[in-house]
Amino acid sequence: MTLESFELIRILFLTAAAFLIAVAWTPLLMKVLVHFKAGKSIRSEKEAPIFAKLHAKKIGTPTMGGVLVWGTVLLIALCLYYAAGFVPADHLLAKLNFLTRSQTLLPLGVLVATAIAGFLDDYLNIRRIGSGGGGLRMRHRLLIYTLIAFVGAWWFRIKLDWDLISVPFLGDFNLGFWYLPLFLFVIIATAFSVNETDGLDGLAGGTLMTSFGAYAVIAFALGKYDLAVFCGVILGALLAFLWFNIYPARFIMGDTGAMSLGITLGVVAMLTNAPFILPIVGLVFVLESCSVLLQVFWKRVFHHKLFLSAPFHHHLEAIGWPEPKIVMRLWVISMVCAPLGVALFLLDALIP
Repeated sequence: MTLESFELIRILFLTAAAFLIAVAWTPLLMKVLVHFKAGKSIRSEKEAPIFAKLHAKKIGTPTMGGVLVWGTVLLIALCLYYAAGFVPADHLLAKLNFLTRSQTLLPLGVLVATAIAGFLDDYLNIRRIGSGGGGLRMRHRLLIYTLIAFVGAWWFRIKLDWDLISVPFLGDFNLGFWYLPLFLFVIIATAFSVNETDGLDGLAGGTLMTSFGAYAVIAFALGKYDLAVFCGVILGALLAFLWFNIYPARFIMGDTGAMSLGITLGVVAMLTNAPFILPIVGLVFVLESCSVLLQVFWKRVFHHKLFLSAPFHHHLEAIGWPEPKIVMRLWVISMVCAPLGVALFLLDALIP
């Protein structure tokens, strides 16, 4: 068996294992969320009348469902890492370990750190502690995630000695100091774009799944097999999350899932040196965040709304589109854009 064949089997096996493990412990998570009354609260009718009317039925739906995804990934990663220490290096169990300093330690650390910050925000929102009905202020959230992203950028420059950026069809460029602000922009923009997308049952989960799937292929093509496995495990856990999150959702992702997975996706894009492929792979995220920025700009400049409600998926709801129809069509866009982004990446690699 060739190395590539074994690595492909490892990716597929651990992706399936992540799905089964996540499904297995979902009932326990549901009981905990219900017991602690971790129900969703939404913006008031005064603050957002259209949104409040459309989503009144979702009040009380358990949130923090993102714990299922990052909790499963963390559990599998740690179990395989420590199990590898008890067996010879050539043992199959040791070969399944994918936690390595050069490829997956940083994205896993970022995933967990931002998930904890998002968990705190979700908790404050549930208990209605803080401004605007509960939760951290936007500037506080931005500060926390920027600090985490800064640690990631420092890891790249100091630990990995990395400042190279690849621009498709133009070549590679050493950015030096400017790698830091680019890294911060990619990570923060991705995190908040994913967070804006997390507004309908199954929407963020499905689009994240195709995005991580695309970067699993890119990582595999680069020979970064541990990173490809990491993306596969996230994909498997996301698939289990979707099983319970599709309309009508039994629980929703919350910031502990959306923000952490968004930042992790950005880190993976940087680790594969393919951040300029990310806007294609994650086109839905780009469209959603741009609709919010356009709405804010339109209101400040022209003093009226461009969309009935933002992000754009709420505008589609407001004009009468059923929620499952919106989600499915955005999934289709994501499923087309993800392989397109991979194809462009591979084509760029083939052209001398």
